[in-house]
Amino acid sequence: MSAPSTTAPAPGENAPVENDFLAPDAGQKPPGPTPSQSRFQVDLVAEAAAAAVDESPSSEASNTVPSGYKATVDAPPEYPGTSGEEAKGRFRVVNFIDPSGAGSPVSPEAAPVDGMQNGDTVMSETSLHSSTGGGQHHYHYDTHTNTYYLRTFGHNTIDAVPNIDFYRHTAAPLGEKLIRPTLSELHDELDKEPFEDGFANGDELTPAEEAAAKEAAESKGVVKFGWIKGVLVRCMLNIWGVMLFIRMSWIVGQAGIALSCLIVAMASVVTTITGLSTSAIATNGFVRGGGAYYLISRSLGPEFGGSIGLIFAFANAVAVAMYVVGFAETVVELLAGVDALMTDEINDIRIIGTITVILLLGISVAGMEWEAKAQIFLLFVLITAIINYFIGTFITVQSKKSLGFFGYDGSIMWENMGPDFRKETFFSVFAIFFPAATGILAGANISGDLADPQLAIPRGTMLAILITGIVYLGVAVSTGSCIVRDANGNDTVTSQFLMNCTDASCKFGYDFSACKRDKDSCRYGLHHDYQVMSMVSGFGPIITAGIFSATLSSALASLVSAPKVFQALCKDNIYPGLGMFAKGYGKNNEPLRGYILTFVIALVFILIAELNVIAPIISNFFLASYALINFSVFHASLANSPGWRPSFKYYNMWVSLAGAVLCCVVMFVINWWAALFTNVIVLGLYIYVSYKKPDVNWGSSTQALTYHQALTHTLHLSGVEDHIKNFRPQCLVMTGYPNSRPALLDLVHSFTKNVGLMICGHIRTGYRRPNFKDLATDQSRYQRWLLKNETKAFYTPVFAEDMRQGSQYLLQAAGLGRLKPNTLVLGFKNDWRDGDMMNVETYISMIHDAFDFQYGAVILRLKEGLDVSHIHGQDDLLSSQEKSSGMKDVIVSIDTSKDSDGDSSKPSSKATSIQNSPALQKDKKNMSVPLNVSDQRLLEASQQFQKKQGKGTVDVWWLFDDGGLTLLIPYLLTNKKRWKDCKIRVFIGGKINRIDHDRRAMATLLSKFRIDFSDITVLGDINTKPKKEHIAAFDETIEPYRLKEDDMEQEAAERLKNSEPWRITDNELELYRAKTNRQIRLNELLKEHSNTANLIVMSLPLARKGAVSSALYMAWLEVLSKDLPPILLVRGNHQSVLTFYS
Repeated sequence: MSAPSTTAPAPGENAPVENDFLAPDAGQKPPGPTPSQSRFQVDLVAEAAAAAVDESPSSEASNTVPSGYKATVDAPPEYPGTSGEEAKGRFRVVNFIDPSGAGSPVSPEAAPVDGMQNGDTVMSETSLHSSTGGGQHHYHYDTHTNTYYLRTFGHNTIDAVPNIDFYRHTAAPLGEKLIRPTLSELHDELDKEPFEDGFANGDELTPAEEAAAKEAAESKGVVKFGWIKGVLVRCMLNIWGVMLFIRMSWIVGQAGIALSCLIVAMASVVTTITGLSTSAIATNGFVRGGGAYYLISRSLGPEFGGSIGLIFAFANAVAVAMYVVGFAETVVELLAGVDALMTDEINDIRIIGTITVILLLGISVAGMEWEAKAQIFLLFVLITAIINYFIGTFITVQSKKSLGFFGYDGSIMWENMGPDFRKETFFSVFAIFFPAATGILAGANISGDLADPQLAIPRGTMLAILITGIVYLGVAVSTGSCIVRDANGNDTVTSQFLMNCTDASCKFGYDFSACKRDKDSCRYGLHHDYQVMSMVSGFGPIITAGIFSATLSSALASLVSAPKVFQALCKDNIYPGLGMFAKGYGKNNEPLRGYILTFVIALVFILIAELNVIAPIISNFFLASYALINFSVFHASLANSPGWRPSFKYYNMWVSLAGAVLCCVVMFVINWWAALFTNVIVLGLYIYVSYKKPDVNWGSSTQALTYHQALTHTLHLSGVEDHIKNFRPQCLVMTGYPNSRPALLDLVHSFTKNVGLMICGHIRTGYRRPNFKDLATDQSRYQRWLLKNETKAFYTPVFAEDMRQGSQYLLQAAGLGRLKPNTLVLGFKNDWRDGDMMNVETYISMIHDAFDFQYGAVILRLKEGLDVSHIHGQDDLLSSQEKSSGMKDVIVSIDTSKDSDGDSSKPSSKATSIQNSPALQKDKKNMSVPLNVSDQRLLEASQQFQKKQGKGTVDVWWLFDDGGLTLLIPYLLTNKKRWKDCKIRVFIGGKINRIDHDRRAMATLLSKFRIDFSDITVLGDINTKPKKEHIAAFDETIEPYRLKEDDMEQEAAERLKNSEPWRITDNELELYRAKTNRQIRLNELLKEHSNTANLIVMSLPLARKGAVSSALYMAWLEVLSKDLPPILLVRGNHQSVLTFYS
């Protein structure tokens, strides 16, 4: 960008009065630049002036902006009109300084002068939020122009240095979203307006992002947890459940010490792999609230995330009931022990459970801080109970020996080392223990309430798995080493019994061998007494308190997790109708409605009070989540997306895959029918979300893998030679805007859908310089329109100087590898006689170019026409769709030359891409304009291929062998649902004396090609001379386009032919008289035989390039296809596309 050849005012000099308007004033809008100027013009300040300002007392703002703070600068008192408010806009419009005081802006084209600073736009202080604090950014106050500006590398430029705030999604709690200068702002010429769309770089916020920004703005004073209180404490409380105190000893009795340790180790392997996978996903970018749902949905997409999120939230809600009932059962046992039951056991469980869940709800609703305090207290109780148990194992009491506790002893340990399964198997015992290992996502589930989820989740989760695993192993070894499996509580021992006694208890003077004979007679020992740990401990009631603590803490963690996960799911609006649960209350955005819903679900299951059936389903729901988290890591690694770069490095894609498989195996081991039930629910929800297609784009690994596979397969396909059997019509369809010629789009889509490639080509011509940004915007907009209309096609617009050049661009460059078009499809140029005949020359040249590039050519003609772009409101779908997407479009109606080739849009204004778009035309104030008769017919005709074609015929006039494309297209058409009731009739040319022979020969050929047909007609009278009135009508049609060289001098004739190459010479007309008569005669035959056909497919007549003028060729096509049903003129590239070999 050139700077003006001026010198800056000396330090201390005042700026000219005429430039005072440059200082922003709160009550006055500064005048904008004139067309010759630009918002990119800047004040030039010499280094000396800048240095002087730096040293002046009033320039306190020139200090480096500290890290993490948004720079705000107070104006010195002598400039009361300036304040931090002025700089709200991203760019300050300032003009070049004229040192002469004339006040006239200097032309930007003036040459730069040495010593001048690099002239670019000045940046406001909103862009100063720097996280580096490294001294690169200095903030200056310019006394000459009253303007703040950013110094980058000592220059006055808008080219910004790297800054974390440019990469934020929204105005997140961690800092403000800033927008870097766009490429257009830095690169475009000075007379362009870079901010036409409101947003400089199109970073318009989605509704979800706007909600997040609003939420972030309201989140001042939010309570955030560190890794200990937020993750470690929660995970340990959730993992240490009731199993630790009332089932671990029983598991050791059944499986023995060795296999119990194996069970704990197997469960720990599953949870450790899942923990590693969770850590990898959690450190691959900023994690919002939603826990398992957020991690899975952002990795695998909304389909998996939505299905898992729902069942995970439900599982947590039911888990509340499971833990509360466990607590209530323990209380009821205590009440029964002192004979203090209120009614009966079942109803007492219901009453106590209901009271408990109400109290827990109160703690949760009180806020996360209260809940966190309650968790810390419960953890303290739990750890005290565990320590109490281990202390008790070292204190042997005589009264406990009859109950099976003898203290640590090698013989007891050896006896309990092996398994002793009674009515159980290894896997059934494992199934009972495994739920005790779940709970590793308790910290991740409140990810939105963590101060630094990326640090907290890996550290807290992995440490919790390690600590709880060690404690489980310690309990397994200690119980197996000091307690025997069977004890009857009998203290009387006789020497007679001891003589035959072989058990470990015998050496202590106790014989419990009777228990093996009569198992029901013993109520103590590892096998029989679930409360063994309470008996062993130093002080029994503390173990009871530990059981209460374990159950209540797990219930509390689940009661908090479920609404948080459900709230995140509802915010994403994946399931319509659940949006009401997305609302949060208070500074912590508490999901109160979710708490109430969780409370209701928990209460229902508490009232059932029979959780033996529900428990395995919950475990399976958790395991399904673990399996998908592991699979997410494998999938993301496999997709090899550049965006997958977790800061947590201790993971492996194959280990994660093994973890996913292990989780699935464990699901079936625990309960096969529950596993099937879980899989069916996940699959059902997955199918539902896939069908609904939520409008979200999270950059999931599914997208990355789809791209990876598409790229791999495309490259692989390029290495394979084409084969006739695999030929597919891959069509480049010159539609212009895809919705401007619906009949052309629908018909071609009918035979390419799920068969071949379809590219909607759009050539945009004009005299102005092309606006490539608009082209890119249109490309994405109309591609979305095609997808919305379920049209399997690609939209490819190009800029070109004229139609022919544009078509050559497309013929050469459209497609990729083997996915390239091989057939050019055009609409017939109905208006060829109305406009400039050079357009006809271009149109015919496009057909010649197609044959030069070895393409086939197809031309569709409807007698009503094809182009509906001039009809107001003909397609409201796109405009309504764009409106909902937040597009801001200029709506202008332009009637372009109707029914021409590929596209006839001639840009005539700046916003050409929007103005010429037929889809975006609508009447002011929605006033409906009645259509005239021809437009009404055109609109009806344009929709005829969208409807199911009834019983009718597709007439194939296969007059010349072009390789079989003329026959293949109708075959593909009649295979489709809309056309399946239509029969193929074949018409061929032949000699009058060989009609039967020709018919049999064609029937044989068609049967070899395995193409069904209803009738074959041999036309023996093609070469009969047409009617005189038809010949006369043709001559009248071409009369204006004849050269008539016989009536003028040779030199004048040549000059005219050179300037108007489309003119028909007398010689040419005479030479091709027979061919002309054939086209006229064929039209007569078509009207005779195919006037009622649904579609006519006919061989396209060829014209030798350079020999037949475009006007004559156009006249042939006109006379051949006029006044007929829809007709498709087809000419392949004369390479076989049909074969009868296998």
